[in-house]
Amino acid sequence: MAHSSIEWTEMTWNPTTGCDKLTAGCKFCYAEVMTRRLQAMGVDKYQNGFKITMHEDELKIPKSWKKPRIVFVNSMSDMFHKDVKIDFIQKVFKVMRDNSQHVFQVLTKRADILRYYDSEDLLEWRHNIWMGVSIENAKVLHRLDLLRQTRAKIKFLSCEPLLGPLPNMNLEGIDWVIVGGESGRKPRPMKEEWVLDIKEQCENAGVSFFFKQWGGTNKKKAGRILEGKTWSDMPQSRTWRQA
Repeated sequence: MAHSSIEWTEMTWNPTTGCDKLTAGCKFCYAEVMTRRLQAMGVDKYQNGFKITMHEDELKIPKSWKKPRIVFVNSMSDMFHKDVKIDFIQKVFKVMRDNSQHVFQVLTKRADILRYYDSEDLLEWRHNIWMGVSIENAKVLHRLDLLRQTRAKIKFLSCEPLLGPLPNMNLEGIDWVIVGGESGRKPRPMKEEWVLDIKEQCENAGVSFFFKQWGGTNKKKAGRILEGKTWSDMPQSRTWRQA
C-alpha cells in the first residue's frame, strides 16, 4: 500500500505483482521498470521479479484504513492475467465489497478474461468497484465492447499511453475516460487532435473526461493543461456509495 502521484487516484494497493507484455501500450511498462528497482533494493515482495505473484497478506490491509480512500488496485500487475487464479481474484473482490467505504479502481488489458469470468457469474460487483480497460490505439478497441458486456457498476477507459486516434467510440454504458500521453526516456508522441476528439466524444455521450498528462521526457514540465484548463472530471459521487 502506498500513496500515489497518479492524478486520478489517491493510493495504490497491490495484492498481485508481476505481468508480461501484451500489446503496444506495454512497450515501456512502468511497473516492470519499478519492479526491477525494488527487486534490486531487496524488497521482499518483489523477490520473484516480474513473475505473477499473489500476496495473501495484502488482503487484510484495506480493513485497516480508517478514512474513505480512492484506491488503484494492482498498479504493479494485471489482476486478470491468466496466471492469477480465479479464487484469488474472488478473494480480492470480497475484500473490496467488504470495505465499501473505499472506491477501488481495477484496470486490465485482458478484457477477454474479465468478460469470461463475469459471464460465468464468478464476479460479484458493488458500486465501489470501478472496472476499467486500457485502450492505447484502435487495434484494441474490442476491449471497450468486452467491458461494456460486463455487469460492473462503474466502467471506465484508460487511454494511456494514447498512441493513436480513437474515433467514433461507442461510449454507451461507460462512465469515465482517462487520457494521457506516454512519459519516459523515449516516449511515443500523442497528438492534441486525438485528445480533443476523445474529449468531444465524452461531452456528446455525457461521460466524465479526465486529462492526465501530455507526457514526454519531462512530464512535469509538459503538464496537463488542455485548452487552457485542467480536466479532472470523475463519475458522480452519488454512485460511489450505493450497495
